[in-house]
Amino acid sequence: GVRGVRFNFVRRLVDTLPFKDLTRFAERIKEFGWHIVIYFESQELFELYPFFESLPTTIVVDHMGRPDVSKSVDGPEFGLFTKLLRENTNFWSKVSCPERLSLVGPSGYKDVVPFARRIVETFPDRVLWGTDWPHPNMKSHMPDDGHLVDIIPQIATTEALQQKLLVDNPMRLYWGE
Repeated sequence: GVRGVRFNFVRRLVDTLPFKDLTRFAERIKEFGWHIVIYFESQELFELYPFFESLPTTIVVDHMGRPDVSKSVDGPEFGLFTKLLRENTNFWSKVSCPERLSLVGPSGYKDVVPFARRIVETFPDRVLWGTDWPHPNMKSHMPDDGHLVDIIPQIATTEALQQKLLVDNPMRLYWGE
């Protein structure tokens, strides 16, 4: 049951971005009814925005577009990300990986919560949750998946939002239910 393909746009992980090839692949992916997961860092979004909008199928953004949590949730970088979701209803977001985004670390990842909560509350029908287990390439610490689960009620503050985040949305995206 393949359901999607991931395109990596993180410059520190890839040398070149073959946009022409990715466009061709995206058309094939659409034919299969799959989605595309895109992985990028927030500072790259302005440059990549037009290409992302051109992708012809459902798009799932990994890790909320890796926001810089030292900046304001109301700032222009995260504002551009929320604009992308607002103006493109085929875009979804994973509210995942506080362990990769946080500047305060495993003491609760409190600096990531406002960003995730904003996405969950603003786009409740297009959010997914995940842990990124087994946490590849983590150099600072190995996260406790129990602590990551503990964040869910902080980012999806009602039972209805938790139901969408954890059950309804994944069922709809992955199984069309």
